[in-house]
Amino acid sequence: MLRSLLSRWPLIEQIRTGADGTGPEAMSPRTRELRPKNHDAEVARSICPYCGVGCGQLVYHRQGKLISIEGDPESPISRGHLCPKGADTYELHTHPGRLKKVKYRAPYSRKWEEIELETAMDMVADRLWETRDRTFQEKREGESLMQTTAIAHLGGATLDNEENYLIKKLFTAGLGMVCVSNQARI
Repeated sequence: MLRSLLSRWPLIEQIRTGADGTGPEAMSPRTRELRPKNHDAEVARSICPYCGVGCGQLVYHRQGKLISIEGDPESPISRGHLCPKGADTYELHTHPGRLKKVKYRAPYSRKWEEIELETAMDMVADRLWETRDRTFQEKREGESLMQTTAIAHLGGATLDNEENYLIKKLFTAGLGMVCVSNQARI
């Protein structure tokens, strides 16, 4: 019995075979059965959403559940590496404390309330159009002006040049906004 027990020890196997202890000889029956957390998971290639660099990410999922998000070694930009924000993408999506409802605090209220996303989007659209209608200037000193300075837009750093171009066209030509910028240049 002792001999049987000793023969299963990884150290004895290394001595017997002359191996260096980095292969199967160093494994116990339990460790031989271990698999990576993303074993048998589907993978989707993605881009990190937290800045304009565009680091590649591999998003592992199984049966509709997020398993892991890691750097993509085939990305020519990041070559498998992620910054602290990118490395925390999984946690930022799955943390139990993550807010999943829209929080709204009415003017002069002392408390926040949860509202539906559709309601919040309607409120934003209504306020945008009301502000535009109230502040839009068609003319100044007899000259055509067609603008409002009461509304501004600051785009995110993850937007590319084409998206920023389309946003500028929509907000200047469609709404008459002149205060349009993005943080990609910051």
